[in-house]
Amino acid sequence: MSSASATKTPAVVGKLSTVDRYLAVWIGVAMIVGLILGRWIPGLNAALEKVQIDGISLPIALGLLIMMYPVLAKVRYDRLDTVTGDKKLLAGSLVLNWVVGPALMFALAWLFLPDLPEYRTGLIIVGLARCIAMVIIWNDLACGDREAAAVLVAINSVFQVFMFAVLGWFYLSVLPGWLGLEQTTIDASPWQIAKSVLIFLGIPLLAGFLSRFFGERAKGRDWYDNTFIPKISPWALYGLLFTIVALFSMQGEQITSQPWDVVRIALPLLAYFALMWGGGYILGAAIGLGYERTTTLAFTAAGNNFELAIAVAIATYGATSGQALAGVVGPLIEVPVLVGLVYVSLALRKRFSPNIREVSSR
Repeated sequence: MSSASATKTPAVVGKLSTVDRYLAVWIGVAMIVGLILGRWIPGLNAALEKVQIDGISLPIALGLLIMMYPVLAKVRYDRLDTVTGDKKLLAGSLVLNWVVGPALMFALAWLFLPDLPEYRTGLIIVGLARCIAMVIIWNDLACGDREAAAVLVAINSVFQVFMFAVLGWFYLSVLPGWLGLEQTTIDASPWQIAKSVLIFLGIPLLAGFLSRFFGERAKGRDWYDNTFIPKISPWALYGLLFTIVALFSMQGEQITSQPWDVVRIALPLLAYFALMWGGGYILGAAIGLGYERTTTLAFTAAGNNFELAIAVAIATYGATSGQALAGVVGPLIEVPVLVGLVYVSLALRKRFSPNIREVSSR
């Protein structure tokens, strides 16, 4: 390990705020608070779901938008060409997200839940919905490449519009038929998926781009990076914690009243997140992407678009269906697992020699 690499990680850790440093604690508290609120306050779930945006509760939608804006405002949009020229990164991401991910979730769902078709279908839907939102937070916390994350998320969004329904048809109907397994269907139009992408990625992405464009033009890059960004940065984590409280409170009663079902659903999810993240990390290191882009590749491969998965499950099978419960359990498992992987990623950072692009960009 070089001296430059050795000094870089402590410097990053030393800059963490109190919220960042004890992130796992705050997220754990948010989960518990959400469960308590949902379990013990009658009518809270109905109140939170009363107003919706594209099938997602308004509080959760607002939390997601607030969470994503600061990170996307940090992106150096003038550097995106360095990402689009990285063919190894783009090819690796496409293979992991659209070949390996759905196939792995299909296999795990049938392996762990052969006797529970509703939950199995819900998990397969989660596997088809590639991440376009919360992965931006995990990548930033793990000091991944912001510009690469923005590009990969945008690519996932485009593929999602055109491939989600096709892959749903393949993994729920065609492939099970070939294998002699139980078949089902999915109802998800390209427009429904496009709306989800436009709302949960398009709005914060446009806001982030305009903030940097007009902020730098008005007061310069130094003011924007060193004065404006530090002021808005904490709101990413505030939005994350608010989203977790709202999400857990909405499903608190359902989760606590069906603990064994939640455990059954959680097991293949745990395996999925670990295998996808580990596979992304191994691939990135093997093809020489460097720490930042390897981290981005791993997190964009492991994360899922739970907003879309839940919306599709509810629209197709109903809000009280087993498919919807599986969709809800997805982010409940993803959040603590990927928070843990943020710390694992930072611990592995010392194993990477700093490359020229990473050192110059941070």
